Amino acid sequence: MNYKTIANVLGKLLIVTGSSMVFPLICSLYYQEDDLYAISITGIIIIGLGVPLWWFFRRYNDLTIKDGFFIAVFGWILISAVSGLPFMIHGSIPSFTDAFFEMMSGYTTSGATILTDIEVVPHGLLFWRSQTHLLGGMGFLTLTIIFLPHGMGGLRIFRAESSPGQVITKEKFIPRNRDTMIWLWGIYIALILVEIILLCLGGMSIFDSMCHSFGTVSTSGYSPWNASIGHYNNAYFDWVIIIFMFLGGMTFMLFYHMAQGNWHIVKINTELRCYMGVMLFFCTMVSWILWKENTYDLINSIRYATFQVTSILTTTGFTTADYEQWPQAAQMFLYAVCFIGACAGSTTSGIKIVHYILIWKFGVVLIKRIFFRPMAVVSVRLNQRPVDPQIIHLAFCYFIVNIFLVFGGGCFMTLSDEMDFTTAMSSVISTLMNIGPGFGGVGPSKNYAFISDAGKWFLSWNMLVGRLEMFSALVIFYPSFWRR
Repeated sequence: MNYKTIANVLGKLLIVTGSSMVFPLICSLYYQEDDLYAISITGIIIIGLGVPLWWFFRRYNDLTIKDGFFIAVFGWILISAVSGLPFMIHGSIPSFTDAFFEMMSGYTTSGATILTDIEVVPHGLLFWRSQTHLLGGMGFLTLTIIFLPHGMGGLRIFRAESSPGQVITKEKFIPRNRDTMIWLWGIYIALILVEIILLCLGGMSIFDSMCHSFGTVSTSGYSPWNASIGHYNNAYFDWVIIIFMFLGGMTFMLFYHMAQGNWHIVKINTELRCYMGVMLFFCTMVSWILWKENTYDLINSIRYATFQVTSILTTTGFTTADYEQWPQAAQMFLYAVCFIGACAGSTTSGIKIVHYILIWKFGVVLIKRIFFRPMAVVSVRLNQRPVDPQIIHLAFCYFIVNIFLVFGGGCFMTLSDEMDFTTAMSSVISTLMNIGPGFGGVGPSKNYAFISDAGKWFLSWNMLVGRLEMFSALVIFYPSFWRR
């Protein structure tokens, strides 16, 4: 591996991280709270670490795909480690393990928290906490690519950080990698700005609007309030956030095609149609159960069900109600949603709908070949294009390994923390799928503070694996990866 080039990229990553702390610094100055020193000294430390790495290795520009995988894994670990410093210096989160967990959760857009009382944390630190969603939602390394010279292996980093689903869909923006990143971030920021305006128009403060918009479009879930979005008990806020959670779950390339007037590409997108169908089905079922069981009236049943289903399906993790108090049937549907995820090429995590589409289509083709047309050559098609058999194998592999990781992780958590089955399984599912709140001890009215340090480090790794969508994170365990 080209360690000098890796050092160059990691140096720039640190510089970008440290420089971005100017925004929580401004927030701290505005509210005049006691987090000013912690934020400012952390920014200086991070930039101080990044500048020498970039300066001494600035002439080294060659990256291999192996280097891209290394940066994708250790870049996220490094940034999560240094980003926890202001919480430790201030004393809001004195433990390094807890601070790392909180920041890894932020950057991976998981939304799992160890904070038992969020509202006592100063505004500057809360803004930094939500800003990690903003930076991690589109993929922090994609931001760094913008600052890399053309041809410096940005495509290799992008591929290492991208999901298998993006490989499956084979959608392309434009030829030059930096231009692609600029378009992605432009669309991303535009959606955030629109949501901020809409929330402010409804009466939400600018601070809360920014924090919640960062968490919505990035499908993350950190809120500056203990009760999350339920703090407001406001239908207007709920529906605005529902809309933008849904948009955050769409393939961002579709927004580009919409802006270019290529509506035909949007119409034939199989994953988008299935995404809308899946969401409609689960929202309808949960709404019906809540209304039938007299949990809420019809309007509120639709409102609360749609919010929770959309939040979990898009792996956002915002809550407006304690769904563990809902009927068991409604909880079962929500539990099933945890295993789905939204669209590939979005800010969401999870298994992704495109993998289920391919598995379903392959099953149909296989049945046709075995029972009806044994001599026919029938191919699996996606977006009106045939799919390479290797891509189908990838979808099956991705699904199966995720299931093994869930059950294996559940066994580990029961052994390390001696927790009940529901909590153990849910903690792994919620972190691996980057959802945040789950069921049992990590339900919507609880948090992850009670878990042991060993459990938190394991769940932090799960969040990283889920964000990098498994293969990029697991490849480093192959001995051949470290050979020349």
